[in-house]
Parts: sequence; C-alpha cells; structure tokens
Amino acid sequence: MKLLKDLQQMKREHVKLTMMTAYDYPSAKQVEAAGIDMILVGDSLGMTVLGYDSTVYVTMEDMIHHTKAVRRGAPDTFTIIDMPFGSVGISEEVDLMNAVRLYRDSGAHAVKAEGGHLTAFIQQCANLGIPVVAHLGLTPQSAGLTGYAVQAKTKEAAEQLIAEAQAVEAAGAVMLVLEAVPSDLAAYISGELSIPVIGIGAGRDTDGQVLVYHDVLNYATDRKPKFVKQYGDFSAGIEALSSYNNEVKAGQFPTDEFTYKAKIMGEVAHD
Repeated sequence: MKLLKDLQQMKREHVKLTMMTAYDYPSAKQVEAAGIDMILVGDSLGMTVLGYDSTVYVTMEDMIHHTKAVRRGAPDTFTIIDMPFGSVGISEEVDLMNAVRLYRDSGAHAVKAEGGHLTAFIQQCANLGIPVVAHLGLTPQSAGLTGYAVQAKTKEAAEQLIAEAQAVEAAGAVMLVLEAVPSDLAAYISGELSIPVIGIGAGRDTDGQVLVYHDVLNYATDRKPKFVKQYGDFSAGIEALSSYNNEVKAGQFPTDEFTYKAKIMGEVAHD
C-alpha cells in the first residue's frame, strides 16, 4: 500500500497520482485491482448510491458504514473519507470530535474537509495526528450558494484561492483537492504547494486526478460534467436485466444447465 509519505514523494518526483471514488466493497475491490493510488469515499455517495439530489443529506453514519465496506474491499489502498455536511465548521470541539470519530471508526487513512475557512480545524487535527485533505474551488456542500459552476474566474477570486491554498498547507493539510477551477490557476497552485494537489475539472497540470466511479463507468448517472471522461459503460446492465426478466416470464430460465437434479422425489413418493 502507498503510504502518505509515498504519495508525497510521488509529487516530488513528478509522478502523477490517481484517485477514484468508491462507496462499497465491489467498487473498492475493482479500484484496487486497477492499481489506482487512492480511494476517496466521497459524500457524493448521497447522489450516486443513496439517491439524494444533494450531498447535504449524507450523515456521519452513512460515511462510516460505506467507508468500512470500502476498506474491506481495498485493504491495501490509501483511503480518504469525506466529512459530511454539518460535521465540520460548527465549533472547535464538535469539529474535532467528528473528525476523531470518522477517522477512528471508519478505518480511513485521512479525512477530507471542504472550504478554506477551516485552517484552525486542520491544525487541530494535525496536532492530534489526523491527516486532513483540504478541498477548495467548487465545494459541493456549498453548491446551494455557489452553484455547480467554474470557480475563481476573476483576478480577485483567483488571488483568494491561491491564498486559501497556501493557508491550508501552512495549517497542516497533507493534500489538496481542487475542483472546477481554470487550468492555469490550478497549475500555478500545484507548483506553489509542496503537498500533492489533486484536480477534478482543473486541467492536466495538477499533481494528480480524481473522478467519480459512477461517472467514469456511466453507472446510473443522470448528469455528466464537462470534465468527466467515460471509460466504460455499465448502463449495458439494463439490457442484461431486461433479458433476465423476459426469460423468467417466458419460462425460459432456468434451463437444465442451471438446475440441481437428484432422483429423490420418486423415493419420497414411494415412501
């Protein structure tokens, strides 16, 4: 398994990092088998797995439950757990208590928190020994205010994002996710920081990339952002399920090939 120090060394050696979301045992097993460096158990599970229209409904219990399944499926992959909406940014005591619970009870190797205002929280976690991955740019938990749109498109907003990136690193963040920001800005921030910068919709010049499992595989997704490339098509499963449905209703399944047989009923009837 790549440890945090290995991932940070990969940045120093200019080796690209890969991260993929996973939310359960089978998806995590596939991600690990593919050799991907990191798994993010994102609160995007609210939309991809639980059927919500937003991440804000995801609970601490949801995150712990799904992360434990992911760890069973990918025991040798560095795993990051999202702090869900309402679990951080409340008070120093509550924030730290929630971070401890997620980190301890889920088995994840780091927690991820959205927003540049959490420098004190990041420092507290670092002091306690909890690695924190910061998340800047488009932060889905704040999409009710910002919308799902490219961020930092003005000079002032870009300067603020640079300052926030530097601040979270100084506070002790071990990694940064940059979402939906102009590629030249993301490249600049990646060059300025000593910690790995993982992009999603941030161009190719970040230290690595992250995408959502369901987006990459076209797995029951209704929305496809500009930055998503589809590498497979799980929607073909609908055809397979339809075939099963039709064969059962027509009495075509199961055939003898899929049936256990024993000459037992003759003996039962004879007795």
